[in-house]
Amino acid sequence: MNAAVFTSAALSLPTSFCKTRSSKLSRKKGVKGEFRVFAVFREESGLVEKKSQWGPLFDVEDPRTKAPPYKGKFLDVNQALEVARFDIQYLDWRARQDLLTIMLLHDKVVDVLNPLAREYKSIGTVKRELAGLQEELAKAHQQVHISEARVSTALDKLAHMEELVNDRLLPSKVGTEADRPSSSTTASSVQLDREKTDREKTTLGAKTLDVSGPVKPYHPGLKNFWYPVAFTADLKSDTMVPIECFEEPWVIFRGEDGKPGCVQNTCAHRACPLHLGSVNEGRIQCPYHGWEYSTDGNCKKMPSTRLLKVKIKSLPCLEKEGMIWVWPGDDPPSPTLPSLQPPSGFVIHAEIVMELPVEHGLLLDNLLDLAHAPFTHTSTFAKGWSVPSLVKFLTPASGLQGYWDPYPIDMEFKPPCIVLSTIGISKPGKLEGKSTKQCATHLHQLHVCLPSSRNKTRLLYRMSLDFAPILKNVPFMQHLWRHFAEQVLNEDLRLVLGQQERMLNGANIWNLPVAYDKLGVRYRLWRSAIDRGDDKLPFSN
Repeated sequence: MNAAVFTSAALSLPTSFCKTRSSKLSRKKGVKGEFRVFAVFREESGLVEKKSQWGPLFDVEDPRTKAPPYKGKFLDVNQALEVARFDIQYLDWRARQDLLTIMLLHDKVVDVLNPLAREYKSIGTVKRELAGLQEELAKAHQQVHISEARVSTALDKLAHMEELVNDRLLPSKVGTEADRPSSSTTASSVQLDREKTDREKTTLGAKTLDVSGPVKPYHPGLKNFWYPVAFTADLKSDTMVPIECFEEPWVIFRGEDGKPGCVQNTCAHRACPLHLGSVNEGRIQCPYHGWEYSTDGNCKKMPSTRLLKVKIKSLPCLEKEGMIWVWPGDDPPSPTLPSLQPPSGFVIHAEIVMELPVEHGLLLDNLLDLAHAPFTHTSTFAKGWSVPSLVKFLTPASGLQGYWDPYPIDMEFKPPCIVLSTIGISKPGKLEGKSTKQCATHLHQLHVCLPSSRNKTRLLYRMSLDFAPILKNVPFMQHLWRHFAEQVLNEDLRLVLGQQERMLNGANIWNLPVAYDKLGVRYRLWRSAIDRGDDKLPFSN
């Protein structure tokens, strides 16, 4: 898919223009001396006549007859640029006509106040004319301000479109061969790309995204993914890990075969929380009356009574690469799990789990945004960072991954709730180079934002380094990393919690996306497709 094309729809480039009230200034006939000839301006025909030294300034052709014929159509990059340039030509012409209107009104005011004219007019007549002229003059001034704002907006859009074109032409260092068109690309594949782009533009549908009001119940489609819920190191043979997932309580423990299982954290007998009990020989025992359940949810033991056929709900549960995964959806589980291992050469130094009082989509918005770092994280990792004049996120047209410019950071959103990032550093808290490849040492981060409920997120954080492996064996180093991670998160949380409060009260937290919001916007487009129940999700290869 083409990022520039679908983003042009997000800009909502104007293909029709609001017409202001036509202004008609007739010639003003003097009583004595010569008649003064005024120009007659009509919006339909532009400037009819202007006999003054400023004539060349206003003698500009009306560009509306050359308007691009793209109204109501999806635009590709070149068409969007053509429309943007036409916007500027039209607004320049419109501003010149507004300025001419003010000049002509000024001349009329001077004429009304002329001593010779006052001799033949009553005071009441003069007052009425002055009042009418002042009203027209005020409207003309207002129209000039509107025209200035339109010109500024159009220039911003044109600059943004040119930036998108540049992004399209730049080879993405994180793109795969499948993302790059080859010389053997067929017409059918090009057509598919265009259709995919059209779907993206339809998904956006407006200049802004609408994420406001109370969080809606999660769509069942969002549950049909594998979700990492715990680290392997936190699940011993005799321990349990209680979690919430999509507003339901679950508990994870190891069965008789040592494999993890996930069952509903509610006893079938009297609804007692099972995690308050214990694990006995691979079965979880309720602390109320001792009923015991295996990892498939079957009740295997009922002390003090006859054994009945009882079963509680369970979820498919797997263990891979140091993480415990569950499938909370109703569809059959996918046969494959994504790999979340750090890149080759990295050593895992910390694995941290936190429960945060914020909706998981808001937390993902925050994690997918790096432009806020020099303003938000001034006491932690971004201390001393300079504020660049322009921040960009460069990505393949069909991707959910890319790299930041000017920061040496690669980033990827991996559905449904995972953010991976690799940061090039010379030492903790300092950046060097313009890309991760130019940096000698790196920090790799994994963030998993499990939707516990509509106002709570279970965050799994893993940190890996490709330098200083000795730090892994330093006593209490895990506690130091956790302290640092909490500091960084607290800098974000005070802002995100404020966003959440205002969102619940109706504010739109995605009111005005800009260029560096590209990855966050794509996540929201993907999430919107899930919420609508689309069969084909955007950005899925």
